[in-house]
Amino acid sequence: MDVHVLRVFTGSPDGAAGAAGTAGGNPLGVVTDGSAVPDTADRQRLAAELGFSETVFVDDARRGVVDIRTPSGRLAFAGHPLVGVAWLLRQHGYAADVLRPPAGDVPSWTADGVTWIRARASWATGRLLQQYAMPADVDALPSPPSGEGWLYAWSWQDEPAGRVRARGFPRRGDGIAEDEATGAAALSLTAALERNLTISQGRASVIRTRYEGEDMAALGGGVASGGVRIVNV
Repeated sequence: MDVHVLRVFTGSPDGAAGAAGTAGGNPLGVVTDGSAVPDTADRQRLAAELGFSETVFVDDARRGVVDIRTPSGRLAFAGHPLVGVAWLLRQHGYAADVLRPPAGDVPSWTADGVTWIRARASWATGRLLQQYAMPADVDALPSPPSGEGWLYAWSWQDEPAGRVRARGFPRRGDGIAEDEATGAAALSLTAALERNLTISQGRASVIRTRYEGEDMAALGGGVASGGVRIVNV
């Protein structure tokens, strides 16, 4: 079976938010034929074997029905998988105007080379947003820092311009020490600050957000193909 490997939230080498940037990005696995893995246990096993922070199973490409898995469980909503699968479905000729993860309908569109989704910030729960004084303080953190629970460490790079430096640490014991780029946490931070952000996360990833009020925010980034991996089911 083919698993498409994408890099989601690509940026330029210096971390700038250029739409044409091709560096960085959080790896994502996408099984476009979800019917090839109908069993829940088999999906979870495959997600664990692939070892990406998330793997998406597309159950209905035309309607945008998707199932999102981490190496240790299922997610009702996640930002980087939905941005990535929206991009991939369009590459395969589908409209992908609405994606349907378990949390609810998620509109999607593209603009200036960036793939966007719109979602409720309240779907992105369970992450501690911890502010640090300087970007260097964020960069100095071990991977992962001590403690339990999902940690999103961030600092202002340029507060008037809405530029943020961030790193994400799931700390859930499933082999993902650090998440290169985290859409759900970016939505949470956008809602908490009530403003648009450009987030440089991980080693070279760039996340763009737009605060829309009333629990809504948009999340976007560049996506690049990392090839196709053939796996046994």
